[in-house]
Amino acid sequence: MAFSQSKLKPIILILSIVVPVLVAILYMLPKNFEVGDEVYYLPMFNAFINGSTFFILLFALGAIKNKNIQLHQKLMTTALVLSVLFLLSYVTYHALTESTPYGGEGIIKGIYLVILLTHIALSIAVVPLVLVTFSRALSQKFDKHKKIARITLPIWLYVTLTGVIVYLMIVPYY
Repeated sequence: MAFSQSKLKPIILILSIVVPVLVAILYMLPKNFEVGDEVYYLPMFNAFINGSTFFILLFALGAIKNKNIQLHQKLMTTALVLSVLFLLSYVTYHALTESTPYGGEGIIKGIYLVILLTHIALSIAVVPLVLVTFSRALSQKFDKHKKIARITLPIWLYVTLTGVIVYLMIVPYY
């Protein structure tokens, strides 16, 4: 069953704006909540989701290169579901707790900031890219899907991988 891409456009536009704005607002809100210790496991959970998504995306790429379309679809759907789960967990954590400042110094801090800033910028860009890529697959416009997927996949891979790297670099300072 094909979906109408024109019906998906408003949803893609709204999500592409609302998600980054919501995340930005979370950083500005005061955090006066009593939270249980389980909340502090969310960054590790988020890194696990990012790492899992990274490998699922690689497996999905392998599946499509081997013309295993059904496996590719299942893996890409799994990657999308994991990304939504990540977003919910990330929003929960940052709605309840203050951000952890990076404690490293010198060149390692510069490296951390470059990775973090590129991760943030590309995580904003990947939202509409992923949604448009999926909408083109759902609407069975596979020529257009393939064209944008070649842009989306490397960015999505970068965002998931750098999410894990940022976590590993900041975990000593939690």
